[in-house]
Amino acid sequence: MKILIAGTVNYPALNGQAIFTENLAEGLARRGHEVLSIFPSEKGQAYQAHSANNVRIEAIWSANLNWIHPDAYFSLFSENAVQQIFDDFQPDVVHVQDHFPLSRDVIQVARRNHVKLIGTNHFMPENLAAYVPLISNLKPVYQWIMWQWMLGVYNRLDIATAQSAASAALVRAQGLRIPIFPASCGIDLKRFHPDPGVDRNAMRQRYGIALDKKIFLFVGRVDSEKRIDVLLRAMQRLNRPDVQLVIAGKGAAQQKLEELARKLNLGVSVRFTSYIPIEDLPALLNSVDIFTMPSEAELLSIASLEAMACGKPILLANAVALPELVAEGLNGYLFTPGDDAEAARYMELLADHPERWQAMGLVSQKTARYHGLENTIKQYETIYNALLAENFSSIADPARSNLHSSPAGVFQHKR
Repeated sequence: MKILIAGTVNYPALNGQAIFTENLAEGLARRGHEVLSIFPSEKGQAYQAHSANNVRIEAIWSANLNWIHPDAYFSLFSENAVQQIFDDFQPDVVHVQDHFPLSRDVIQVARRNHVKLIGTNHFMPENLAAYVPLISNLKPVYQWIMWQWMLGVYNRLDIATAQSAASAALVRAQGLRIPIFPASCGIDLKRFHPDPGVDRNAMRQRYGIALDKKIFLFVGRVDSEKRIDVLLRAMQRLNRPDVQLVIAGKGAAQQKLEELARKLNLGVSVRFTSYIPIEDLPALLNSVDIFTMPSEAELLSIASLEAMACGKPILLANAVALPELVAEGLNGYLFTPGDDAEAARYMELLADHPERWQAMGLVSQKTARYHGLENTIKQYETIYNALLAENFSSIADPARSNLHSSPAGVFQHKR
């Protein structure tokens, strides 16, 4: 099968969409498909390349929008370049990852060439709120505008996918008219797993993490919508010398959050490591105690799943898809989004019971196994074949198909 994957971000950007796009393209190529990945060039000028697994890469001329975000590049008026790529590659299926200008041009060309279209939604209005502060302050109006912008593109597709049952339901509720199915973004279980061979102290020393404290770790983009400020305020409430919060990642909000940590007099109770090389991430996860994700805009959370696959208890915000990952009291806890007092109470509960961490980590591992990358690749092969056959019976009922995003429904969250 010849599959063209298009989106606004791609590896080496480290957001969820870029990681998923990279993993999907490489995984499909390993299984014998011809794959072409098209995205705005991070260099500005257009270029072509091939990956180690022979994924064909077409980077389109782009404008640098680093003043908005370090990973922001946009390709405008690219329809002619896209048409040339279509003429040469002649894809069977086109899979877009967003509704931004390049993907719009790809959809336009695919429609003109009668190529089947699928889109995965990685978007929530909260993702852009920090960059349009005047409009986003009018929340109902802002939410409506942003969703209509996305729906105007995705309703032109044949089918859509979302990373979880919750994220699929969210998009349906906004007015998506085409079929949408949950399919996990997937994680590499060969890389992310408990590793007793990791030298925990050496890894902690490498990144300036305390050797003698109980470590709560956040991994991800250090941007406003991740709500890392909630964790900082929770640490002030917790006020325990035996606990350290580690913020691993980089992003537009890092300086602001470091200033907040100083204002809250958190001192060595918080450690900002900045960027963690991807090759170090499994060892880092194996060197800490508990993973935490305070974001209110997670359609799945690859970072949380990677930590779970490494056998970590989790503390997550009770928002969007994150509750699907938590068997409350068994592998972790959910706190009310934005509630630093409740987050602090759960941090204290977890810190006070290290004897439970191993058992909680085993439950996390069991959930994470359902999100293995190989399962995801097979899921998308099933979806592409159904799309080409125009027969969705094998995927129309997620409860009877192999398209479950998570087994966490077994552990219903109750309050």
